Amino acid sequence: MKTKPLVLSICFALLSFAFASSASTADTKIEQAIRDLDEQWSKAAGAKDVDKTVSFYSDDAIVMPPNAPGATTKEAIRAIWKDLLTDASISWKAKKVEVAQSGDLAFSSGTYEVTLNDPTGTPVKDHGKYLEVWKKQADGTWKCVSDMWNSDLPASAPAEKK
Repeated sequence: MKTKPLVLSICFALLSFAFASSASTADTKIEQAIRDLDEQWSKAAGAKDVDKTVSFYSDDAIVMPPNAPGATTKEAIRAIWKDLLTDASISWKAKKVEVAQSGDLAFSSGTYEVTLNDPTGTPVKDHGKYLEVWKKQADGTWKCVSDMWNSDLPASAPAEKK
């Protein structure tokens, strides 16, 4: 008689492990999908492909570049990237990706490097960090819904008024 509760307990434990394992496998697949998308996105920006770069955003995305207003339309987002990619070389790499328990949201964070020309045409190197929020779309694809980045370099002092 005492073996029945033991058998039920073991079955319950095995089923719990199976469900936890399948959820973990799904999270790992989503995490890898986000890492792959982020790498493809960085390559598109590195190739100065504005259309491909902008295609990683959802229709309702917000882009929050440093020292500038946020962009909430595709046209405004395109303008940011067109301006940035005209005179800059850029790349980034995800360091961390986490998936929400719901499986429909994820975030990635990492570091970026950019070289751009200052107003005199002199190349200036910058590096910093970024944070992206990804959302699974109705068609099953993943798109970035929120993107922000900022420099690790100290802010330059404002010019003194004369």
